[in-house]
Amino acid sequence: MHPLLASRGRTLLYLAGWVPILALLDYLMWASGGASWLQNTAILGPACVLFAFACLSPWPMCRVRPLRLADAAMLVATWAAAAAAASATFTGAAWAMARLEGQPATHLDLLFGVGILLYLLSAGLHYASLAAEQAREASLATAEARTLARDAELHALRMQINPHFLFNSLHSIAALATIDGVQAREMCFRLADFLRSSLGLGERESIPLRDELALARSYLEVEQVRFGARLAFTQDIEESCQECAVPALLLQPLVENAVKHGIAGLVEGGAIRLSVERLGGDVRVAVENGFDPDAPPPNQLGMGLPQVRRRLGLRFGDAASLEAGGRDGVYRVELRFPCESSIASSSLA
Repeated sequence: MHPLLASRGRTLLYLAGWVPILALLDYLMWASGGASWLQNTAILGPACVLFAFACLSPWPMCRVRPLRLADAAMLVATWAAAAAAASATFTGAAWAMARLEGQPATHLDLLFGVGILLYLLSAGLHYASLAAEQAREASLATAEARTLARDAELHALRMQINPHFLFNSLHSIAALATIDGVQAREMCFRLADFLRSSLGLGERESIPLRDELALARSYLEVEQVRFGARLAFTQDIEESCQECAVPALLLQPLVENAVKHGIAGLVEGGAIRLSVERLGGDVRVAVENGFDPDAPPPNQLGMGLPQVRRRLGLRFGDAASLEAGGRDGVYRVELRFPCESSIASSSLA
């Protein structure tokens, strides 16, 4: 069925669009020495209604006969025949109405020519409509493919975090077990608690920032078992940021890097400071840690910063940023992203 016939409202609107065409035909007939406007309307009105529905017939033909240069000859012949047939129907209807009104059927050749032009114009509009529809479908398909690709990449990045952290934690437990078995056991318990929380929240695309901060604190509690007094942690969290949505496990790689590449390299240890504040409609998160500027750079910096930057870009686009650098023995990573309401709140057990 033609889309214009799918509802009564569309059909009536389409027929209303033929009123100016009827007025134009009335004028042409009157200017050519025909009958009065009222008589022309009585003759051409029913003929235009019939022809209006005839001009919908290109819809299925346009779908089965797309415009191709290789089929040009066949298309010309097909549309010429279809236009002649539709225009003959229009002219015949006008002739029949003239006879019923007792008026002479004049200027049929003019009506026939105008009918051909109108039918071919209708065919062109149908081709344009189909092209627009195909372009819209292609655009939607492309957007859907990009969304699926982005979601797949986000999922892949998220799935990298827990195994990466788990391997590092197991190595830490193994090293601690040779020194202090009781502390190694305590670290295992804290690690289990952290994994229970992170695995539950990590399956979600976005979580409230307060839950992400709780995960970061839980991770640092695991590391404090190993480092003891060498690892201190302070935080300054603005309450208005707590419900802003962030990708799950976004901060965990940052605090992990702060411990691994910062505090672990200091003989006397150091402090990690986490601050969160609102800047208009944005949130700024900063992670600072002490580090030894004279120490040789690590052979592998890990996936932390590149992964966080990529996840921010996928989630917030150009509205998010990440800056990192060290100065005067303090390494600082700063994130900035829009504050969007979390999809659903959750609480850590």
